[in-house]
This record gives sequence, C-alpha cells and structure tokens, in this order.
Amino acid sequence: VQLQASGGGLVQPGGSLKLSCAASTRTFSRNTMAWFRQAPGKEREFVAAHRSTGNIYYADSVKGRFTISRDNAKNTVYLQMNSLKPEDTAVYYCARGDPITSSIRNSNGYHYWGQGTQVTVSS
Repeated sequence: VQLQASGGGLVQPGGSLKLSCAASTRTFSRNTMAWFRQAPGKEREFVAAHRSTGNIYYADSVKGRFTISRDNAKNTVYLQMNSLKPEDTAVYYCARGDPITSSIRNSNGYHYWGQGTQVTVSS
C-alpha cells in the first residue's frame, strides 16, 4: 500500500498551500485518512483526520485555518492550509488507518504512511 504526498513548498506567512495524498488501495473509502507533521527536533503531531463517516477532527493549533477533505473516487485526501504561520513549518505526512475515536489523534492508530512533504513558512 502506497501513500504519495505532494504539494509542499516555501510560502510567506499568511499564504496558502494545498497538500494532496494519493493512496493506492481498494479500501480507501472505508479508512480514516489523516495528516500529521513533524518539525525539526520535535515529536510528530496530529494535524487533522477525516473518517469514512465524514467526521472530521483538527488539532487546536490549526482549527479555522486548515481544511481536510477527501475524494474517494480519486483515492485522494487533501489538506488546504490558509493563513500559514512560521510555526506551521514541518514535514507533513499523510496516514491511513482505522483508529478508534479516542486514538484518532495518536500516530499509533495508523498503519500506513506517506513519505512526507516539506512545508516551509518564511519571509
């Protein structure tokens, strides 16, 4: 199973980026898709998750600025990032799994990971 993330880059504070993650699996529509990020010297942290039921979860730090969405016909999950801040700088990873609700923000709940895409927010 492969997850291919793309869309990262360098953007100025206040700018926007849209990340994409394409999955090569037949069970995409039944899985929870999520984004995590890891900044240099820091632990990997939860960003957003989108359940197959349509339930969506966000980290408090990105709520109101980031939007996760999915297109099951294309086996792709997206992360629209607006009003970017320097502290959003990190490698962003997409993940696929079936975590229980209490573990949806825990990376251990996801079995498959993409290779990561770098997002740098700097003037």
